[in-house]
Amino acid sequence: MKSFEKIADLQRLVGEPIGSSDWLLIDQQRVNRFADATGDHQWIHVDVERAKQGPFGGTIAHGFLTLSLLPAFLATAFEIKETKSGLNYGLDKVRFITPVPVGSRLRAHFRLIEWTDIGRGGAQIKVEMTVECEGATKPACIAEQITRLFP
Repeated sequence: MKSFEKIADLQRLVGEPIGSSDWLLIDQQRVNRFADATGDHQWIHVDVERAKQGPFGGTIAHGFLTLSLLPAFLATAFEIKETKSGLNYGLDKVRFITPVPVGSRLRAHFRLIEWTDIGRGGAQIKVEMTVECEGATKPACIAEQITRLFP
């Protein structure tokens, strides 16, 4: 995990990688719980037997499940020590590029793409998150998250 002392320390890193998360296993139980939480029970996600005959040869994670893991990925990728709170301000340019087979491991890489002063020592940052699926040649997901950070 990368560590930064202050929000302002990120300003000079625009365009640079700022951290990578630990690997996270995507198992069928996680996919099923996500299906229950969202009401998305499409067979390619939850019907193990039918999915074996489907286009991916098995069940795959929901794209939105992959995206929803952003907080878990962030928790192991980097920290800003003197930040007392952060506010999720939204997302830009979300793309689900490669399916995530159940049983895969994912990790995310973060690159700072914008830093804007919002006063009182705070900043709004835009971070590109690229989710890697172990063994895949293309990312599972690429998204730009906007966060407001306050000291």
